[in-house]
Amino acid sequence: MSPSLMILSFSHLVSDPRVQRQIALFAPRYRVTTVGFGPSPHPDVTHVEIPEGTRAWPDSKQHLLTRRFRGAHWSMSAVRAAHDLLEGRRGTMDAVLANDTNTLPLALWLEPRRGVHADLHEYAPREKEHQRSWRWFVAPYQRWLCRTCLPRVASVTTVSPGLAREYAHRFGVDVEVVTNASARRDLPVRPTQAPIRLLHTGVARANRHLESMIDAMRGLEGRATLDLMLMPSEPGYIERLAQLAEEVPGVALRDPVPFAQLVDTVAEYDVSLVVFPNTTFNLEHSLPNKLFEAVQGRTGVIVGPSPDMAELVASHGLGAVLPAADAPAMHAEIAGLTPETVDGWKRASDAAADELSAEQQVRTWERAIAAIVGE
Repeated sequence: MSPSLMILSFSHLVSDPRVQRQIALFAPRYRVTTVGFGPSPHPDVTHVEIPEGTRAWPDSKQHLLTRRFRGAHWSMSAVRAAHDLLEGRRGTMDAVLANDTNTLPLALWLEPRRGVHADLHEYAPREKEHQRSWRWFVAPYQRWLCRTCLPRVASVTTVSPGLAREYAHRFGVDVEVVTNASARRDLPVRPTQAPIRLLHTGVARANRHLESMIDAMRGLEGRATLDLMLMPSEPGYIERLAQLAEEVPGVALRDPVPFAQLVDTVAEYDVSLVVFPNTTFNLEHSLPNKLFEAVQGRTGVIVGPSPDMAELVASHGLGAVLPAADAPAMHAEIAGLTPETVDGWKRASDAAADELSAEQQVRTWERAIAAIVGE
């Protein structure tokens, strides 16, 4: 009989791309049980659904103020619900794959026979460090989770080299990297024509300073266009960006497309603009999905001086690394682009598409779980 594996995440599993990759990888190999919000994410798993409306973040001011972090964790309604639903499964699984720090105490409480693998999607102790109340109340809780739980798991992965180094430095654990790569696609390299078409996709958060991308396009009429395809996050921010875009010829907001259509949509463009100011530690060391969607879409990329993105882009010749993440630097780079330059970036994306695909990246998870269950 194949080993049993529980994949645990306080997210809606059907719309969580990283957890979906885990499920797709392990469902054919192991007896998989998934635990999370929403309906069953795969026909070949046993699913335990955490009730909608329960909370998966610490909000007990009494516990957080008095630094009683164990109580803060177990008082979360999603944790309590999962505890009750899983009590009969304690000690019955061979391994647990725990996503993000908030699941770690629950995963360890489940006492899997062989061990726990932790997959950390952010550097949790600094996830929302731009919010003062979060720094005061939640950051110490996240540090407690890492300090007490990470030394007890069998293996750890995270999403970028910078985050892996920080976890290793702060908490003394070995951490491997599994990027948020997209599935391998066999798409053609499309010749670049004028005007050069640029695209930025993602969540509209003010700390990403997306208005600088719009400002960068001033005076570039006829040379380049920019579409912004944004998911709402903060009230009013997309509306402010739309108003600003009306002032700049060649800039438009485009409605988001379903995740399954995203790479094909990116492939319609010439260059993906992936530029964030380093306003938080996680942004500074991000390797976002959109970078890998650009590779599979066979487009070039322009990134800021964020070290993890810069190293990846430079090592594969995928595009340009800006000296600063601001409008003047973007404007100067875009103004100097030629179709021949962008065609070279596209060919580099095509050459790197296999190495930078999800199929290659998930092998690290495959090895980690195999080591835990003794395969």
